[in-house]
Amino acid sequence: MTPRLPPVLSAHDLPLAELQCAALDGELYPLDSCFCPIDEFDTVHLRARALAVVLDNRIIAERMTAAWVWAATLNPPNRHELCVAIGARTRPQHGLNAVLREVVIGPDDIDTVSGVSVTSRLRTVLDLARFSEPLGAQESAAIATLMRDGGFGYQDCADALNARRNLPLKRLALERLNALKDAASAA
Repeated sequence: MTPRLPPVLSAHDLPLAELQCAALDGELYPLDSCFCPIDEFDTVHLRARALAVVLDNRIIAERMTAAWVWAATLNPPNRHELCVAIGARTRPQHGLNAVLREVVIGPDDIDTVSGVSVTSRLRTVLDLARFSEPLGAQESAAIATLMRDGGFGYQDCADALNARRNLPLKRLALERLNALKDAASAA
């Protein structure tokens, strides 16, 4: 019986040069900063495992990184967007190209995917609508995919925003979501 490779390989498993050579030979494909055997399907769980290699368990994937984990976008962002709950004193692994924010976040805003904390689909939509500069085609498409896959709509997003007091950029998010709803209904 042939030994099976793990679903996600990183420079912790094999030298990076060997992983890159195996990718050139068609045995592996790159997934963020990791590599996967070609017979592994690119899934939400595989993407989360690729992040698990470089994230501490207190760090939460958010915004476009969360959208990528949720398969709402094809490629990971050039710079990972991560957050931690206020008071969780940590930082990303040295060398990881990421921005880390301290945020107020509740347990309902976090899902765990293959051991990695990821903002829920709803929280990801709200954060993308609030903080994306600019809110471009990629972010808009990610919002639509997250809403479809999460089974919620624009009104659910508006209700969630309106339920939170003193939320920064709430009005901007509501305007953006309304514009996306109008564009979707016009199409």
